Amino acid sequence: SIISIYLLHTHTHTRKEKLALLCYQNQHHCKDNSMGSSSTLTSGRLWSNHVFLSFRGDDTRKGFTHNLFASLERRGIKAYRDDHDLERGKVISVELIEAIEESMFALIILSSNYASSTWCLDELQKILECKKEVFPIFLGVDPSDVRHQRGSFAKAFRDHEEKFREEKKKLERWRHALREVASYSGWDSKEQ
Repeated sequence: SIISIYLLHTHTHTRKEKLALLCYQNQHHCKDNSMGSSSTLTSGRLWSNHVFLSFRGDDTRKGFTHNLFASLERRGIKAYRDDHDLERGKVISVELIEAIEESMFALIILSSNYASSTWCLDELQKILECKKEVFPIFLGVDPSDVRHQRGSFAKAFRDHEEKFREEKKKLERWRHALREVASYSGWDSKEQ
């Protein structure tokens, strides 16, 4: 996919290229016998995943996210996405929190309906709280619309404001998370 090729351009150590550099080094792979899964050790920290994918399933699961996930896996990058790695019977929110915490990086695929999902907004907030390296992908949306919650993002927040009238702090945390992620250098599909 285009984004995988984009991540492979690693001539300098910019924010955009850091993910590719660390993932392709694949240094110190080890087997965690208690979990029975492969992990990566970097900077003294054991990671279960190289990257956590945050995305709105209805928008991107069967197209862009599926292709990105497959491309990353072909290149030896262990990516986590909720429809692939969740074990049956697990409480989704707890497992997703653990997956976020156990991932080196996060790719946030911001699509037109991303903000309509409270699940996505909670995920994004957790990713930012964990101080993960974040690489936003603006898929068919303008970064400025994400930052200022315009267009489909404004509509989503009108709906959230109605539903969460008593939880204004939650709404403000979500708004802040979107402003923050939109301020990061990322990949804009409109520029390709």
